[in-house]
Amino acid sequence: MEKRVLGKNGLEVSAIGFGCMGLSHSYGTVTERGEAIGLIRAAHDRGVTFFDTAEVYGPFTNEDVVGEALQPIRDQVVIATKFGFRNGVIADGPDSRPETIRRAVEGSLRRLRTDTIDLLYQHRVDPGVPVEDVAGTVKELIAAGKVRHFGMSEAGVESIRKAHAVQPLAALQSEYSLFWREPEKDIIPLLEELGIGFVPFSPLGKGFLTGAINEKTTFPEGDFRNKTSRFDAENRRANQAIVDLVSEIAWEKSATPAQIALAWLLARKPWIVPIPGARKLVHLEDDLGAVKVRLSERDIRTIEKRLSSITLRGARYPAAMEALVER
Repeated sequence: MEKRVLGKNGLEVSAIGFGCMGLSHSYGTVTERGEAIGLIRAAHDRGVTFFDTAEVYGPFTNEDVVGEALQPIRDQVVIATKFGFRNGVIADGPDSRPETIRRAVEGSLRRLRTDTIDLLYQHRVDPGVPVEDVAGTVKELIAAGKVRHFGMSEAGVESIRKAHAVQPLAALQSEYSLFWREPEKDIIPLLEELGIGFVPFSPLGKGFLTGAINEKTTFPEGDFRNKTSRFDAENRRANQAIVDLVSEIAWEKSATPAQIALAWLLARKPWIVPIPGARKLVHLEDDLGAVKVRLSERDIRTIEKRLSSITLRGARYPAAMEALVER
């Protein structure tokens, strides 16, 4: 697989990464441990070198699975994880105090079975802790050899600038896809200015852009999409227009809707690395096939023109989750 570089310090990763969250968090069902480990290793066998997790996924169990899966090939991969919530639990609220960061890193290192975290993100900005203190703490962890690169997730322009001035960011991770384009307003221009890579999560619109979800789809108990208005049956029906668009382009390119959605992201900037989160081998292979899909300038213009006439309905997060996102 082709490689891309995140940040000015040369963090090289596969053009498509693997978002491991869904194996044990947010989608109602937990992938059996042996199956999850097998899928992670299958991703590496197919060229993926970039794996994303966080202490809150599970909580804690996702890091443990990722650690076991990658231990035999640790020197061949880049592992990203995140800190930033009290007790490693989202519902307990943000906590990026220096002592919490240090404690979280020690736990992550143990679960990931490694001596160094390649990319450490602040999961959400903590309004109670100056971001300069967060960046300074990570800078100390980098000097100590426990972390290689610093990143942030769903951070706003001001916080990114302040943190980057203390410890340069390799990457920002935020939601970005044909289904959610808000980062184009202010974030992407800032990242280009500062030389920071971009790692979009939910690059397939939480599964919607694959065409596998329609108004009749039911989600299992515990699946966060049950609480998200964008996935109300009425809104799914209204938003079908974007799936129709992606499907049309896919037919023309002899590709799949998922591949078109990912290829569109890859075509945006050479420093964008999406991290789709497959839970089945067939979906993993479908996602990785996107690196072979090339969208022409005409394709991009067609997509832009069609998108301009589509108004997407529904919020991407429940109010409590949206409140954690910095603007």
